Amino acid sequence: MTDGGAVLGRIRGWQRRHWRERSKAERVELQSVITWYVTTWIFSVSWLGLPLVGALARRPGPLVVGTLLLLVGALQCVEANRRTRSVLDHYLGRAPLPPRALRPAAVLLALALALTLVLASLDGADPVAVRLFAGAALLPFGLLYGLVAPVRVFLRRSAALAVALMAAFGCVDREPAGIVMIGVLTVFGALFSLLACRCGAWTLSVLWEAERAREVEARLAVAEERLRFGRDLHDVVGRNLAVIALKSELAVQLARRGRPEAVEQMVEVQRIAQESQREVREVVRGYRKADLGIELAGAQGVLSAAGIECEVRGAAAELAPEVQSALGWVVREATTNVLRHGDTTRCAVVLTVEEGRVVLTVENDGASAPAGAGAGGSGLAGLRERLSAVGGTLEAGLVGGDLFRVVAEVPVSVREVSA
Repeated sequence: MTDGGAVLGRIRGWQRRHWRERSKAERVELQSVITWYVTTWIFSVSWLGLPLVGALARRPGPLVVGTLLLLVGALQCVEANRRTRSVLDHYLGRAPLPPRALRPAAVLLALALALTLVLASLDGADPVAVRLFAGAALLPFGLLYGLVAPVRVFLRRSAALAVALMAAFGCVDREPAGIVMIGVLTVFGALFSLLACRCGAWTLSVLWEAERAREVEARLAVAEERLRFGRDLHDVVGRNLAVIALKSELAVQLARRGRPEAVEQMVEVQRIAQESQREVREVVRGYRKADLGIELAGAQGVLSAAGIECEVRGAAAELAPEVQSALGWVVREATTNVLRHGDTTRCAVVLTVEEGRVVLTVENDGASAPAGAGAGGSGLAGLRERLSAVGGTLEAGLVGGDLFRVVAEVPVSVREVSA
């Protein structure tokens, strides 16, 4: 029982490390690569291994050639699996393909086709099985070459290979149907490998492009928030600093002349400085009013543009401005965190009034770790500070599985606490 629990724990640990912590694009890419790995072996076993065992003539020559062909087929699959990642990285533009990287695979392909031709010349296997062997030899190399060569070049060279194989096998098997079958299987193997690799790789390229667009969207949202904060700070501080500078200069001139009005000007400077300090604190703590309705609409638009299904329920029109301001910051911060963190596909924003308190709930899936760097993150800590100033509370954390929930409560009628 203990050993079983340890094995289960290791499996769950592997899932966390290799699956749950991956993004959606990384999961799809891993699944595609594994599919390519398995497809290569399944195709080789079904078209080469099993027919070879049943159709091989029990004579020394065919047995030796068949064994070598089986060994070369296995090496083809191993080499294809070994090069799949580097070829995919080349296709996606992440890393250049090393020079002559496909040469071992090409040599193994030529060797497999040569052995198949020798087996056919020895009449060492059923003719239909021999043609299957030729088709099986093409897929491991085709899956790699299809991601390296342009489609037209791939098709042109595949057609040339089909003609060459038809001519070569025509020398040992002059039956027209057999020659045509060699050409058909060659074309089928080439097209199958091209579609298998290109379709999957193209899907991955589109998915990664969408992932990058989503990251850019998140960075733009953060940058827009910083610009907004900078504008607010400039509006508050800029004018007051200009007035302070003018009044200070006037006070200096009056003091040099011995005028008593200099004291009045410095008192005014002190008052403006204190007012500026208070206004800066309001900006930093987010006390400048925000329209909750606009924030809700903006959150739905931004999340939908990022490919996240967003549902918004509840109306903000009847709420007091102070309540809208406090909850507007929660919506803005939660939206930014959903964009920046996790692997979200769905987000729900619900606004309700319960027993004299306004409750805002933001819930999203795909949170392998709490959005916004966890319950103790700086973003959520800032929200708690803003809400506490108006008598509100904030709770945030994982809710079973991969759901992350933020719940903010504010009294319907609030009185702003002075800084």
